[in-house]
Amino acid sequence: MFLRSRGAVAVLLAGAVAAGVTTLAACSSEDSAPVSSSSSSHAAASEDRKGGLALPAPTGEYAVGRNSLHLVDQDRRDPWAPKAGDRELMVSIYYPAQKGTGKPAPYMSTEGAKAFLKQMKVELPAKVLSGTRTHTYADAKPELGKFPLVVFSPGFKTPGATLTSLAEDLTSRGSVVAVVDHAYEAAGVDFPGTGILPCTACGKVGPTSFQPAAEGRAKDLSFTLDQLLGSTSPWQHADMIDKNKVGMAGHSLGGASTAATMAQDPRVRAGVNLDGPFIDSGSKSSLSGRSFLMLGTKADHSPGSEDKTWGTAWNKLEGWKRWATVTGADHFAFTDLAPLAGQLGEDDPKGLPGKRAAEITRDYVGAFFDQQLRGKDEPLLNGPSKANPEVTFQHTSTRDAKDNSGTSSRP
Repeated sequence: MFLRSRGAVAVLLAGAVAAGVTTLAACSSEDSAPVSSSSSSHAAASEDRKGGLALPAPTGEYAVGRNSLHLVDQDRRDPWAPKAGDRELMVSIYYPAQKGTGKPAPYMSTEGAKAFLKQMKVELPAKVLSGTRTHTYADAKPELGKFPLVVFSPGFKTPGATLTSLAEDLTSRGSVVAVVDHAYEAAGVDFPGTGILPCTACGKVGPTSFQPAAEGRAKDLSFTLDQLLGSTSPWQHADMIDKNKVGMAGHSLGGASTAATMAQDPRVRAGVNLDGPFIDSGSKSSLSGRSFLMLGTKADHSPGSEDKTWGTAWNKLEGWKRWATVTGADHFAFTDLAPLAGQLGEDDPKGLPGKRAAEITRDYVGAFFDQQLRGKDEPLLNGPSKANPEVTFQHTSTRDAKDNSGTSSRP
């Protein structure tokens, strides 16, 4: 299969971290993933497909604008390439925009797509991936008003572009979304002055280095908040952000980094871990009663499954919380790679179709942030739904809790 082959998405068990808690390396095994024998025929078919690949349409009322922001943390050396100098980040900022303004934004550059596909060992013409149609408009005129901010961190080796669909949907529902690319941790990201950086960190994250990697990303994410929420923000539309309503979400290593950031940064009021492990943040792992959604694969993140960190994290979380799993989902089901693979005819016949995976991820993550940051009542989060039989609520809170908008939320 293309982008979601079992070899490409299986996560490696890393063993016990220093604190004695079992975790996942979140380092996908794509380095040894076999290339599908049907790659050439599917690639040719995709090039002939009218309109090419396309992301799912957003469900909200707002158009989606996007700016790019290059951030440099002059107080930190890059942990993966110290000789390169200061730590650099690329941030794609999605914001509610006025319809009919801006220019259609690309999914990623052709050179970026080429580097990413090479890293994944997938034989697919780069133009097929880079030409994916988005619903985003570069430099569109922003809507008036204040909106919550949600910061995204992608999985290890995976560029932030693979979270575009989720970013677009949250933005269309009325949030500013900042997708952070961490230098040297993925292939395919363009940085000003240096171009596409190599994935220097690839192959270096294992049992003893996973926790430092997540903690390093937590510093990246807090620095990003410093820049976006500061009085002299480098983002020209920073006045759109409601500084009292900040959320965070991440896939795989990005999910671990979300929880690690919240443990150290009280500005983040609600977080989501999409199929990533948790690290041990000590007594701060309770997140001071703030809200958290755990959404993962049923195979790897059900109670009693191989990744024990979810059970440990669940017991420590003190605020509003949900633990839900998705039957048939694989590790990349929570990213754009799922619906794109489906369009290429590469859905696993025994797994969850990519289109359906995208719908589930969009609906549950969107409902969570709408409830926690926008004060909306979201019954979808209360338990099992006939409309979503694939989603199993492993646990819900056993006590009354208040969401972070101040409204009551009883399980």
